[in-house]
Amino acid sequence: MSEHPLNIFKKQQKNGTGTATLASGAPIGVKTATQTVGERGPVLLQDVNFIDEMSHFDRERIPERVVHAKGAGAFGHFEVTHDITKYSAAKIFEKVGKRTPVAVRFSTVGGESGSADTARDPRGFAVKMYTDDGIWDLVGNNTPIFFIRDPILFPSFIHTQKRNPQTHLKDPDMFWDFISLRPETTHQTMFLFADRGIPDGFRFMNGYGSHTFKLVNAKGEEVFCKFHWKTSQGIKNLEVSRADQLAGDDPDYSIRDLFDSIANGNFPSWILNIQVMTFEEAEKFKYNPFDVTKVWSQKEFPLIPVGKMTLDRNPNNYFAEVEQIAFSPAHLVPGIEASPDKMLQGRLFSYTDTHRHRLGANYMQLPVNCPYRVSVKNYQRDGPMTFNENQGNTPNYYPNSFEGPEPAQRTRDLQPPLKVCGNVYRFDSGKSEDNFSQATIFWNNVLDDAAKKRLVSNISGHLVNAQGFIQERTISNFAQVSADFAKMLTEAINLKKTAKM
Repeated sequence: MSEHPLNIFKKQQKNGTGTATLASGAPIGVKTATQTVGERGPVLLQDVNFIDEMSHFDRERIPERVVHAKGAGAFGHFEVTHDITKYSAAKIFEKVGKRTPVAVRFSTVGGESGSADTARDPRGFAVKMYTDDGIWDLVGNNTPIFFIRDPILFPSFIHTQKRNPQTHLKDPDMFWDFISLRPETTHQTMFLFADRGIPDGFRFMNGYGSHTFKLVNAKGEEVFCKFHWKTSQGIKNLEVSRADQLAGDDPDYSIRDLFDSIANGNFPSWILNIQVMTFEEAEKFKYNPFDVTKVWSQKEFPLIPVGKMTLDRNPNNYFAEVEQIAFSPAHLVPGIEASPDKMLQGRLFSYTDTHRHRLGANYMQLPVNCPYRVSVKNYQRDGPMTFNENQGNTPNYYPNSFEGPEPAQRTRDLQPPLKVCGNVYRFDSGKSEDNFSQATIFWNNVLDDAAKKRLVSNISGHLVNAQGFIQERTISNFAQVSADFAKMLTEAINLKKTAKM
């Protein structure tokens, strides 16, 4: 077997590790943290390290999506079933029985557009709601957590899911090297290699907004919240052997299943729930409430039902309505705001930036992205692919004296100031936060003995292909979750090594 390319590179570095720099060549002081106001505060626009990293990352792939390249789309409606106006003044929630048109895209994450639907991978769960106040995109996954909590690490993490830059092969060393060096990935990694890592199509999985958001009611009162989509079809997952078979026999299994189900009148649906946390509870919470690597306990913060989403129409043309649909967490409406969640803060910039690269500056004019229930009135003009009236002869500057559009008082009232304070610094949370306690709860309280064995089998089957020192470091991290977990992994890997001899 030839020597691994990363080992060859390491040997070639005669003077040791080089200095990491910006694209301009300027050396970087901290590579693993964004610049924030205080340890839990929002990310600053002046963080040129992050902007440099993310702007380049958003433009790496042409023309398919950088991540979530392969997916399926469908259309339908969301209907409010429970009154939550005491939490949010968003028009979509204004009365029970109100219906709002929706578009949804489900996807895998790491694979290319031609990859198999049944890969072990998180699933994207993005919902576009065409509300009376414009577009609201709830862009999440089928897991309530994520691998990392600081967006500066996102390009590197996704690179480990892609291909080795020399061999163009998927590389277990890249994946497990990063995972083991960033222990905050432990919780999500266990989710990924457990049973829910391979859903049985898109209909039989939950969806989550994952991040913490902020809701504001008509009085300007604020709470933090998380969004949960619960599948009405029930949770179903694929066994590894079945998933492997489908990868060869029917790599488009999930796309086909969703399309055929809707075409046959078997319309899938999901129930939207929220969890609510007051600002006072957030200040006293035992974890950082904006840490996307952790969940909020449903015993402490029970699910509150909101409404039901039903998908009843397939796309008429895949390219026009699915490939060109563009979701962004920055597409918010009055009554729903962002929180200081660092990963969310990074996505507010990254998603819209990558759409402008992939689809053009006027991607919101595309029919599937257009907020058709409201008239767009702003001061943006021109650019490639301007195919509407370009707002005619209305003023293109503000302020003006000629009746150009003015800011809305209602929106201003629903965006109360958020007090933040703290030192501006790059706070690397890799070791300062609790990275293992919720993973321990998952191991002890969520998984039964059979599920634990399947988790160990799935991890060991992948980890055995990584180099020995990476295996040892990974198992050391899992030992922080449970000594039994680490022991079972060690034994499973040793058995697989023996079988390969």
